[in-house]
Amino acid sequence: MTELLLIVIVVVGILILRSYNQRLQRLESRVSELQNALAGHVLSVGAGESAAAAESIEEVIEASETAAQPLTEAAAETTSDMEEAAFSDGGTPEQQEDMVAAALQQKDESLESTIGARWAVWVGGIALAFGGIFLVKYSIESGLLSPAVRLVLAAIFGLVLIAAGEVIRRRSEPMLANTFQNAMIPGVLTAAGVVALFGSTYAAHGIYGFIGPAAAFVLLGLISLATLGLSLLHGQALAGLGLLASMITPVLIASTAPRPWTLFGYLVFTWLATIAASRLRRWHTVPSFANALLSIWPLLYIFNSDVVDLTPVTLAMLAMIAGTIFIWPGRYGAAATIEEDIDSAETEGLSVAPPASHWAAFLARAPLGMTLTASIGSAAVALAFLVYSLLYGYPLPDASLLFAVIVATLAALGASRVYAAWAAILSAIAAGFGMFIALMQPEIGAELNIAQIVPALSHLVVYDGLGLGAIFVIAGFFFLKRFGESEKPFAALWSAIMVATPLTIAVISYVTFGNWMRDWLHGLYGIVLAAVLMALAELQHRRSPEANGALPTNILAAGSFAALVFALHTLTHDATPTILLPVLGMAFLLAGRARSWPALPWTMVAALLITLGRIAWQPTIVDPDELGTTPIFNMLLAGYGIPAALAVWAAFELRHSQDLRLRNTLQALASFLVLLTIAILVRHAMNGGVLNANIPTLSEQSIYTLLAIGASATLMALDLSASSPVFRYGGMALGVLSVILILSLHLLGLNPFMTGESTGGIPFFNLLLLGYLLPAIAYGGLALYARGRRPRPYVTMLAVAGAVMAFAWATLSVRRFWQGEYIPFWNDFIQGEVYSYSVVWLLIGIALLWLGARFDARSLRIASAALVFVAVVKVFLIDMANLEGFLRALSFIGLGVVLIGIGLFYQKVLTGRKTTE
Repeated sequence: MTELLLIVIVVVGILILRSYNQRLQRLESRVSELQNALAGHVLSVGAGESAAAAESIEEVIEASETAAQPLTEAAAETTSDMEEAAFSDGGTPEQQEDMVAAALQQKDESLESTIGARWAVWVGGIALAFGGIFLVKYSIESGLLSPAVRLVLAAIFGLVLIAAGEVIRRRSEPMLANTFQNAMIPGVLTAAGVVALFGSTYAAHGIYGFIGPAAAFVLLGLISLATLGLSLLHGQALAGLGLLASMITPVLIASTAPRPWTLFGYLVFTWLATIAASRLRRWHTVPSFANALLSIWPLLYIFNSDVVDLTPVTLAMLAMIAGTIFIWPGRYGAAATIEEDIDSAETEGLSVAPPASHWAAFLARAPLGMTLTASIGSAAVALAFLVYSLLYGYPLPDASLLFAVIVATLAALGASRVYAAWAAILSAIAAGFGMFIALMQPEIGAELNIAQIVPALSHLVVYDGLGLGAIFVIAGFFFLKRFGESEKPFAALWSAIMVATPLTIAVISYVTFGNWMRDWLHGLYGIVLAAVLMALAELQHRRSPEANGALPTNILAAGSFAALVFALHTLTHDATPTILLPVLGMAFLLAGRARSWPALPWTMVAALLITLGRIAWQPTIVDPDELGTTPIFNMLLAGYGIPAALAVWAAFELRHSQDLRLRNTLQALASFLVLLTIAILVRHAMNGGVLNANIPTLSEQSIYTLLAIGASATLMALDLSASSPVFRYGGMALGVLSVILILSLHLLGLNPFMTGESTGGIPFFNLLLLGYLLPAIAYGGLALYARGRRPRPYVTMLAVAGAVMAFAWATLSVRRFWQGEYIPFWNDFIQGEVYSYSVVWLLIGIALLWLGARFDARSLRIASAALVFVAVVKVFLIDMANLEGFLRALSFIGLGVVLIGIGLFYQKVLTGRKTTE
C-alpha cells in the first residue's frame, strides 16, 4: 500500500510540473509585454489575456508616476521586493516590475490560481519529503541497504532536491517569483532537500553513532547556515526553516560538558546571519522569530543547568539589542515611519497633520514584531537573572549588575530609535520590578526561607539600582535632544520614564537599606535628580518657549518636585517634612510667575495632600511624649498652622487663575486645613494636652459645632465676595454637618439629661450655655445672613435648628433650676418643675411668633405653632394628671390666656392684610 501511494504521489508531481511548464510559457509572454510597456513601448492590445494585461499596465503605471509615497506596512510584508520599493524615493524599473506583478496578482488571483499555483506546490513539497522518508523506511524494512548506504542516499536525495530547486529558480523569470513568491517551486524543493540533509546528519549521530558530537554539531550548523544563505534566493519561509534548524541543533547534540560560551557564541552567530539576511531582503517575520528563539535559549539554560555562567548570556542579549539598533531594523526609514503614522491616522479617521501626534500610531509603529520580541525577550532574561539569584543563591551583586547592563542597553534602544516605544516602556517596567526583587531580597528570602544577600554586599546592589536610574535619565536626555520637537507623544513618554524609574528605584532602595533618620546618599541623589529634571524642563521650554503647556516640560517639572519631596523625607523626620512640604509647594507655585507651566501650581496641591497624609499618619506631628500640654502654643500650631496659612496664601495667590479646578481645589484645601487646625488645638486644650480617640465631651463637641457654623458663615461671605462653587457648596455642607451633629450628639449622645454629666455650678454661665444657647444664637444669625442668598429649604433648616436648640436650652435650664447641677433622667420630676415647662414653652412660642411676624419668617411662625401645640398637649395630658390644686388651675388658666392672645394676634394680622389688599 505504501509503495502504491508513493507511485501515485510521483505521478501527480510529474503532471503538476508539466502544467506549470505550460503556464510558465504564458507568463513569459506576458512579462515581455509588461517590460516593453514600462520601457515606453506601448504594444497594441490584442484579444484574450493581452487585453487584460494592458489594462493592468495602465493602472499600475499611472499609480507609480503619481504616487511616490511608500507602500503600507501590510503590503510591505507581503513581498520583500515590494518593501524595497516602499522605502525608495522614486522607483527603478525593477521595482516598478514588482509593483506591476503585485497588481496582477491581486487582479487575477482566483480559486483556480490558489489551488493550482499555491496549494499544489505546498502539498507537492510535503509529498516529496514524505516520499524520501517512506523510501528510507522501505529500505530498512526490506533490509536492502546498510545504514551507512541509506544515510548516504538520503543525503544525495536532499542534495538533488536542492539542485533541482536551483535549476528551476534560474529558469524562472522575476515576474513568476514575485507573483507566487510564497509558493515558489524552487523554495519548496530546497526546503525538502534541507529537511533530508538535516535528518540524515542527525541520524548519523543520534541513531547510528557514525559521527561524534563535534562533527555532528558542525555539520548541522553548516546546513542551517547554508539554508539561511539559500533563503536569500528562495524567500523568507526557507529562512525560517534554516533558523529553526540552527536553533534546535544544540538540543539534538548531547554533550557531557556543556560550554556556555560556545553555545551562545553559536546562537549569536546564527542570529546575526538571520538578521543580515533579513536586512538585505527587508524581512520582518523571520527576525522576530529569531529574537524569540534567541531569548528562549537563555531561560532554558539558566533554569536547567547545574552550573550557570551569566556572562555569555548577557553578551548574547547585548548582541541582540545592538543588532536591533544598528543592523536590522537599525535606522528604519524615517519616511516609512511617517507614512505609516499617516496611514494609521487616516484609517482611524484622525487628522494627518503631524503624524507623530497620535499615541496609537507611535506605539504601533513598524517593525512592531521585531521591537516587541527583542524587548520582551531581553527583559525576561534580565529578570530571570535576579530570580535565579534569589532561588539558587547566585551572587546577587553580580546578577544585579548584569541585569542593570541588559536593561540599560534596552533603554538605549528605546531612546535611539523612534519605532522602539515598547523598548522604552518595557525597560522601565523591568527596571522597577527587577530592582524591587533585588533590593527586597532580604524580606523575600526570609518569607521563602531561601538564600539571602550578605549584608556587607548590600551597598553594591544599591549602587547598581541608583546607577540604573541615572542611566534612564541620561537616555531620556538624548532622546529629548534628538526627537523632543518632532516626537511629542514619545517625548512625553520618555519624560515620564525619566521621572518614574529613578524615583521608584530610589524609594525601594531607601525603604530597604536606607537610614530612616538621615540618609545622605539617597537625599543627595534626590536633590541632584530634581536639579537635572528641572534643567531639562527649562531646556525643553527654551527650545519651544511658545508651548508653555507642553507635556514633556510639565512632566519634568512635576518630577523635579517629586524628587525634592523624596529628598526631604530622606534628610529630615518628625515635624520637619510636614512643615516644609507646603513651603516646597509654595516655592514651585511662586516659580509660576517666571514660567507659566501648568504643573507648577498643581505641585502645591500635591504638597498639601502629602501633608494631610502625614498628619493622618501622625496626628501629633511629633512623638506624643514630646508634644507637651501647653494649650495652643505647641508643635500642633506649627504642624497644622503653617500648612494652613500657606494653603490660604496659595488660594489667595491664585484667586484669579483661569484654571477653575486648580482654584477650587486650593480653596477647599485651605478651608479644610484652617478648620482642622482650630479643631485640633481645641481638642488638645480640652483634653489636658492629650490627643486620643476618646469620645469628646459636650463642651468640646459644642466648640466643634460652633466652628462648623462659623466656617459656614465665613465660606458664605467669601462666596459673596468672590464667587466660587467650593465656598458655596462647602459652606452649605458645613451647615448641614453641624445640624447632623446637634441631632446626634447635642440632643442625644452627649445630652446631660442622658449622660448625667455635670452642667457646672454657675446658674447661667454653664455647660448648657455653651452646648445649646450659643449654637441656637449662631443658627439664628446664620439663617438670617443666608436669607435670600441660599435656597429656602436650607435657610428653613437653619432656622428650625436654632429654634430646637433654644427650646432644648430653655427646657434643660428649667430642669437645672429645680434639680441642681446634675439633671439625669433618672431623677424624679417635681410638680413645680412640670408646671414650669408649660410656662416656658408657651413663652418661647410667643417669642417665636413675634419674631416670625417681625421678620416675616413663616418658618418661625410654624415653629411657634408647633411648640404651642406641644404645650397644649402637655397641659391636657401631663399637667392634668400630675398637678394638683392651685398649680393645675393656674396651668389651664395660663394656657387659655395665651391661646386667646395668639388668636387675637392672628385676627389683627389677617385684618391688616385684608385692609392693605
